[in-house]
Amino acid sequence: MSELVTSENIIEVRSLQVFYGLFQALKNVDIDIQARKITALIGPSGCGKSTFLRTLNRMNDLIEGSRTEGRVIFDGKNIFDGDTDLLELRRRIGMVFQRPNPFPLSIFDNVTYGLRVHGQTDRTLMEERLFHSLQAVNLWDETKDRLEANALSLTGEQQQRLCIARVLALGPEVVLMDEPCSALDPTATAKIEDLMYQLKQKYTIIIVTHNMQQAARVSDYTGYFLLGELVEFGQTDQIFTSPRDRRTEDYITGRFG
Repeated sequence: MSELVTSENIIEVRSLQVFYGLFQALKNVDIDIQARKITALIGPSGCGKSTFLRTLNRMNDLIEGSRTEGRVIFDGKNIFDGDTDLLELRRRIGMVFQRPNPFPLSIFDNVTYGLRVHGQTDRTLMEERLFHSLQAVNLWDETKDRLEANALSLTGEQQQRLCIARVLALGPEVVLMDEPCSALDPTATAKIEDLMYQLKQKYTIIIVTHNMQQAARVSDYTGYFLLGELVEFGQTDQIFTSPRDRRTEDYITGRFG
């Protein structure tokens, strides 16, 4: 059944609950994700923010014993409906993981891997997607003369940009990033943050980060999770300067977490 999503919101989450066996990881989460904005999710370890992120493209389905209740409305449809095409959902809502995870293949084969999984065999189209994706992550000039080189020969920061390019090659609307800078040094982190800011002109970005300074720097909206509950959500400036909930204030001022 199709449900209405406002033009500003690309994802609307209602009464979301996630269980791993008997453990409840998320409790009645309601949140609207605006299109072409960066939304940061913060909170202490184990608070549910990564579980929430993985729910948005049903990656939690891969975890044995997981169970989900509630609705996630994307493009007018609940992603938990029985007729949801998971491969297509994960194309449209892509995921970048905590540590760079390129395949032990060439740079070319890494970026075009997802296209081949989706049945694409047109070499010209793949080369076009490769070019645009590597350009989008500012990696084309650094790799154009060695596209057949093993992706593992790149630096850690280049590998993370390559993994972002691999997601972009599929033409997503939303890019999920789970602690994308946690394995990078400050210089590399700054490059990824600059990249996020560029990408939001075209894509919706949702980032999980343990780094509150990063959330404050890059995001338009911030949500604070604690013990599976979305305690507070709002514009980033408001969350960091005048939080409405004492628990949020305690966390961002370092009194807790």
